[in-house]
Amino acid sequence: MNFLLIGDIVGRAGRRAVRKYLEDLIEKHDIDFVIANGENAAGGFGITKKVAEELFEYGIDCLTMGNHTWKNKNIYKFIDDEPRLIRPLNFAPGIPGRGIGSFLKNGRRIIVVNLIGQIFMQSHDSPFRVIDKNIKSLNMDADIVLVDFHAEATGEKIALARFLDGKVDCVFGTHTHVQTSDAQILPEDTAYISDLGFSGAVESILGMKPQEIIKKHLTGMPTKFKVGTGAVKLEGAIYRHGQNQITPLRIKEDQETREAEV
Repeated sequence: MNFLLIGDIVGRAGRRAVRKYLEDLIEKHDIDFVIANGENAAGGFGITKKVAEELFEYGIDCLTMGNHTWKNKNIYKFIDDEPRLIRPLNFAPGIPGRGIGSFLKNGRRIIVVNLIGQIFMQSHDSPFRVIDKNIKSLNMDADIVLVDFHAEATGEKIALARFLDGKVDCVFGTHTHVQTSDAQILPEDTAYISDLGFSGAVESILGMKPQEIIKKHLTGMPTKFKVGTGAVKLEGAIYRHGQNQITPLRIKEDQETREAEV
């Protein structure tokens, strides 16, 4: 099976990138299943039911979240009833939503797990302990297991991938919005990339208009960030399970077929 993994979708610009490119990417690369991080999809912070439904209509099969999961309170109205939307598994027990998504596609049972890091982030429990506690049952239920690790520190991401090497099929990082050049197959055959990058405005700082972010760095004062506009890009990776191959993907509005090589 072929999977398209899409980096953090940032606001309207990110959604436009998905609308513009997703259908062609699915056809060109014979994609069977699409996963995207949606925690920035509504106005740059959080997600709403309307935005989630929009992204599902474009062809996304599963949306993962992260540290901005609860930034838009609209999520409380639908997260328990939407199995295609998952939030980090290592959030506190008993809160709304689910951290594991189970999907049947082309006769294969696909499990998607969302985890959040502990370094420079807020999580209830160690992602290492939580996934370790669940890994045996996940592999009993699934043909393919994929993990979105939403984390700040690259070292923590690599450590989790090494910990899960041979136990899951693919670990991909999100959150930093900067695509990394370390796509690889680990020694025990788990595919890995530290960060998928982001989908949104090309002329931006991590998807946001530069002026406000620069102002914050200059003054140290609270500043309201605004989602970038103009030309858009889509970043992510293609994971080919049957060939055990992961290839970074980057498409800009002015360079429609650019793809990075592993």
